[in-house]
Amino acid sequence: MNAPQLDAALALPEVVTSGISTSGMVVVALLALRIAATFAMTPVLYAVPLPASVRVLLVVGLSVALASGLTVPVGTAIGWSALLSAAMAELALGAVLGLGILLAFGAFAVAGQLLDVQLGFGIAQVIDPVTQRPIPVLTSAFNYLAVLVFFLLDGHHALLRGISYSVERFPVGATWSVGHAVAPVLKQAAGLFSLGFALAAPVVFCILLVEFALGVVGRNLPQMNMFTMGIPVKILVGLIALSFWFAGIGPVMTRAYAGIASTWDGIFLAAPAPREQRR
Repeated sequence: MNAPQLDAALALPEVVTSGISTSGMVVVALLALRIAATFAMTPVLYAVPLPASVRVLLVVGLSVALASGLTVPVGTAIGWSALLSAAMAELALGAVLGLGILLAFGAFAVAGQLLDVQLGFGIAQVIDPVTQRPIPVLTSAFNYLAVLVFFLLDGHHALLRGISYSVERFPVGATWSVGHAVAPVLKQAAGLFSLGFALAAPVVFCILLVEFALGVVGRNLPQMNMFTMGIPVKILVGLIALSFWFAGIGPVMTRAYAGIASTWDGIFLAAPAPREQRR
């Protein structure tokens, strides 16, 4: 490399950084906090064991892409006190948006735990390679099924569109009231257990019939050990019923995912009308 090329290479970082203002970097940083808080509350990224550097690059890349469509800056001050307040507001907003996703996936965890208890799988647990903690078998299966179907339904596209729309409804760095999110989040949380039970209701009903049958057999044949005999029977019947139920579980899963959109819509509609900030 000759001297002119070396001088040009050394001057390249100065050229790049000179095109990025301090206000623009603040907007990117605040957006990164919002997106990181949203993703940290969701099991979407944690379903695949990605390195931390890849997750950081993904958050920063999305922040830069969103910030490129904003004027510089909107509701953002450079003072340290105002910057700290804006950072806390962005973290809180991202956590609230992520909570809407977490509650939707929580319905699948409730269904898995309910079946684990009914089938006897709650006794034996496996180590989840992602979370590194013991978890029942069907709970882990339902969690991965929820993430898989979420991607198959292009839920990640809707998630990115929702984050982009949140920038329009809640300007970067501007203050917002938590009261806007209380009613939609509480409404979704109230339906968490009903959706979880609906995801497992047919299988639970089949297990209930098996329990009645085993009770009748144990009443008439008291010499039989119903505990050792009943667990294999319930596991076999439960897995067969679950395999048949997977053919009709689609509408209930759609209701669980629709809860994310309804919660986010309620938060966005309750927010005050923002001023124009797009280019």
